[in-house]
Amino acid sequence: MKIGCPTEIKPQEFRVGLTPNAAQEAIAHGHEVIVQAGAGVGAGFEDADYTAAGARIIDTAEEIFATADMIVKVKEPQAGERKMLREGQLLFTYLHLAPDPDQTHDLLASGCTAIAYETVTDRNGGLPLLAPMSEVAGRLAPQVGAWTLQKANGGRGVLMGGVPGVGPAKVMVIGGGVVGTHAARIAAGMGADVTVLDRSLPRMRYLDDIYGGTFKTAYASAGNTIELAREADMIIGAVLIPGAAAPKLISRAQLSELKPGAALVDVAIDQGGCFETSKATTHQDPVYEVDGIMHYCVANMPGAVARTSTIALGNATMPFMLALADKGWKQACADDPHLKAGLNVHAGKLTYAAVGEALGLDSITADQAIAS
Repeated sequence: MKIGCPTEIKPQEFRVGLTPNAAQEAIAHGHEVIVQAGAGVGAGFEDADYTAAGARIIDTAEEIFATADMIVKVKEPQAGERKMLREGQLLFTYLHLAPDPDQTHDLLASGCTAIAYETVTDRNGGLPLLAPMSEVAGRLAPQVGAWTLQKANGGRGVLMGGVPGVGPAKVMVIGGGVVGTHAARIAAGMGADVTVLDRSLPRMRYLDDIYGGTFKTAYASAGNTIELAREADMIIGAVLIPGAAAPKLISRAQLSELKPGAALVDVAIDQGGCFETSKATTHQDPVYEVDGIMHYCVANMPGAVARTSTIALGNATMPFMLALADKGWKQACADDPHLKAGLNVHAGKLTYAAVGEALGLDSITADQAIAS
């Protein structure tokens, strides 16, 4: 199979879909790898690193899309890239289709087969290709939230850990999954007073058993959420429903109940955001204010630490990428139900029910797509 890796073109996206190590592995399996010139520079990988691994450097994205059997990326294909996708081509990347009807319709029109990192599962019910970026985003969230809280950036002017005689910032993390756990650990490590909200009692018991002395837990009822939000200096939204749009947990009307200058960090923005007033921002212009509340809603947070993120993502995606290349997508998905869960689009049909429900579109099952 010819595997193509274009340069990411989303604003301030410095990650790359294939590391030189992943390219070397694919070539060792007998595949050809083509990488766009400069694709890895933002993550600290030079063209020479790919050449040394056996890959071929291609000048333009157009040539990669025109000749590759499988396109491996990081972020969802942008409008110009979607026009270059073709029938029968395999796309392996993050998609986040539920809040993005334009992308969904373009992928359907292209006739390509698209497998989304964020809906691939594992035997424990986890999301192994989302987890490494969730870990990165979770650990980044208190860091960028602390920056947002600085007065010069519009925030309350509160120091995360306080100082002797002055209490620490109060941080509320909504969601006790991978993002929320990592966010809570880092925020607590910065000296903040941290509470994690979740609706799963077993998850809260786990968090309490492991981190009981580090941060607190609370049940994520609507009443508890707004009660704790009123006291919070920072609120980190870390709620995920796999493949579906994120639920709105704080409404615009409730912003008036929050502390002026409080920071909302929406890590769920790729899935539409979990605050009603959230809208995607970029690393170049990350923060905006609504009703006196500061919002940090960068849609590709892990791109800020591109080298760490690229290596972590590559470690997770490599086995799946090799399976797709070695077997072809149909056999690979038939053999692995967890990879099959990543199938979102095939030959003009939507193959992920949660996306169809979010966008009001009909869908077929992945098994029907494999059998077609």
